[in-house]
Amino acid sequence: MEPVNLEPKYSTKDVPGKCVKCLAEHELNNCLMELLKGEDSEELRQRFEMLVTFLKSPESQKLRDEAEKYLAEGKEVRLSLSFADGKPKYELKTS
Repeated sequence: MEPVNLEPKYSTKDVPGKCVKCLAEHELNNCLMELLKGEDSEELRQRFEMLVTFLKSPESQKLRDEAEKYLAEGKEVRLSLSFADGKPKYELKTS
């Protein structure tokens, strides 16, 4: 399954940004809407599960804080959510 990539943006007076949590919740809502429409696939269910697992995870707050720190420094941030061997895997990348 493809990882879920979240790319938070820092808010400015001209451009509204979104934090990691907001992006994850938005993706979760998109998955839920697709599931409610009857678009039921194994990949969609895994994506939904991956996002729920991340949002409930104690690591999510740490990753959110870390992402905010990098954004404040002017860096671009990408958080990749995936499952490896049935366990959640989170990878924060900056550039």
